[in-house]
Amino acid sequence: MIFCDIGNTSCHFLDGEKSYKQDVKTFEPSSFKDQIYYVCVNALMKEKLKILSNWVDVSSFVDMRKYYPTMGIDRICAVEAVKNAVIVDAGSAITVDIVENGAFEGGFIYPGLQAMSKTYSNISPALAYSFNFECDLDIMPRNSQDAISYGYLKTLYLEVTSHKLPIILTGGDAEDFKKIFKDAKVDDKLIFSGMKKIIQKANIC
Repeated sequence: MIFCDIGNTSCHFLDGEKSYKQDVKTFEPSSFKDQIYYVCVNALMKEKLKILSNWVDVSSFVDMRKYYPTMGIDRICAVEAVKNAVIVDAGSAITVDIVENGAFEGGFIYPGLQAMSKTYSNISPALAYSFNFECDLDIMPRNSQDAISYGYLKTLYLEVTSHKLPIILTGGDAEDFKKIFKDAKVDDKLIFSGMKKIIQKANIC
């Protein structure tokens, strides 16, 4: 089976054990002839996929009563994949979702690395630093790069760790955040695991 997670910047495929990505700008779904199970948060791409019968929308099999109406399908799939965890999906935005005993308890959305970097540089060119993931979050910073890094990273760190649950990192910037969530597990196929569970529950395969 082939799975595809379509975001705003890239399309992530899983074909058996092979995982690969394509830039969403050059992605042409009509070129695929195999049946593909997908989730999509990209509004323009959703319209293209509606008319392609070999592209099967996994979101149509989700019991949405467990979630709120505007919750992204990528987040829902990640939640479906785990029983007890704080899921940190570090992409264009950072989403954090709490799952206890298999139930979604809620979550929040935080700016991604690029978005927050632009925010600081828009305030002043003097704040146009990359984030320092080696910054000591137990010590008040004494330089500008660590000051913006501390303000951004510690707020997220404290909220995520406060739930006392295993932490799972996924998304394009997961390895960077692994540097501050040292005990976390990185799972770049988490959304695919959730997609598989959803279609299995629906007796699709």
